[in-house]
Amino acid sequence: MHCNGICNLLKAWIIYVTVLLNHGFGGKMKIVEEPNTFGLNNPFLNQGSRLQPKVTPSPVSGPAHLHRLAGKCFSLTESTYKYEFCPFHNVTQHEESFRWNAYSGILGIWQEWEIANNTFTGMWMREGDTCGTRNRETKVVLVCGMSSKLSQVSEPNTCLYVMTFETPLVCHPHSLLVYPMLSEKLQLEWDEAAQARYEDLITEQGYSGLLKDIFEHAGLLKSQTVKVKIPVVAAESDVHNSLQKCTEDFQKQSEELERLRALLTQHNIPLDAKPNEVKGALSVTVTDGHLRGDNGVIDQQ
Repeated sequence: MHCNGICNLLKAWIIYVTVLLNHGFGGKMKIVEEPNTFGLNNPFLNQGSRLQPKVTPSPVSGPAHLHRLAGKCFSLTESTYKYEFCPFHNVTQHEESFRWNAYSGILGIWQEWEIANNTFTGMWMREGDTCGTRNRETKVVLVCGMSSKLSQVSEPNTCLYVMTFETPLVCHPHSLLVYPMLSEKLQLEWDEAAQARYEDLITEQGYSGLLKDIFEHAGLLKSQTVKVKIPVVAAESDVHNSLQKCTEDFQKQSEELERLRALLTQHNIPLDAKPNEVKGALSVTVTDGHLRGDNGVIDQQ
């Protein structure tokens, strides 16, 4: 009797669990969307797990009204790839799939502006992940839009990407002009260069070179000048070597002096003897009033 009660209770529990499972799995399963843990800028990742850039981003530059974009990121998902553009910082790409070798990497680090005809025509993100014999790089084109968003991504050439970024910050016709945002000093240099070109004092190539120097001084272009730094360690090493050589020479001269002293003592020659008192010493007498080597007046008679 006691066994029947337990058996009936057990059967009832099995029926309850079966019904619960049927209702639970009979409907559509809900997938909980977890925070994306991809990316160089993702706060959910530990610093050691984030993508490691090869270089440091260049300082924020260009039109002042665009500086408000610094520190923000904009993403776009196309197919299984998520692209993230962080103005004045970097561009990343993440393959959102469950493949064991899903790609997640850097497409470029902020470097410099592209300038043509007194206009900012794009932002260059370079020194991204290695891609064959080169590094990935991305050109971001700014166009007028109702809101700030990354709207298009393409790869016209292998490892070279082009992104279109829409923003109302560039809708004004003068919003991307270069000349107005330069300092008065650099504007004056540009005026002088333009005048020299107008008067045919410089070639078009020379004019372009002067503009490039102006843009580099303004921090708009990354300087390509190679700075040679004198190695301090090598200089200190040279000083050490010179001192060591001087010490060695002094030691050799001291040994030679001791050898000569011993030789003089062996032949009973006092160290303070005058030249004429030394046996066999050569005596030279000056018969004229001029010292040896003196450029006196020569008698031509």
